[in-house]
Amino acid sequence: MKLSVDDSSSAYTIRGYGDAEVVINDETFRTSVVVTPRQLLRDWGPQRFEELDQEHLADLMALEPEVILLGTGARTRFPHGRLLALAAERRIGLEVMDTPAACRTFNILAAEGRNVAAALLML
Repeated sequence: MKLSVDDSSSAYTIRGYGDAEVVINDETFRTSVVVTPRQLLRDWGPQRFEELDQEHLADLMALEPEVILLGTGARTRFPHGRLLALAAERRIGLEVMDTPAACRTFNILAAEGRNVAAALLML
């Protein structure tokens, strides 16, 4: 699906998504990626949901977002409770959803000027 939100205050915008891929600005990604309105992390560790661990979440929290959108691939899958608790301890919202929903939500929150990070898993 192609998205058409364009907010010039964001350096990065999710332009579209499809089966196991996402388009950020004009670049297509088929591996896990983290995007904020001002940063793009192309080499985020976990490639599959099952690989997600505390170290990966710590990498996200180091960006100091107010909310993390965790896109878990084609369907919503919730990480272990200890990961959810880790974010709660740091007072960072952690919203878990499928990757297409995370893409849509990222653009909305970024357009509102929110400090959001979307961690997008393709598988």
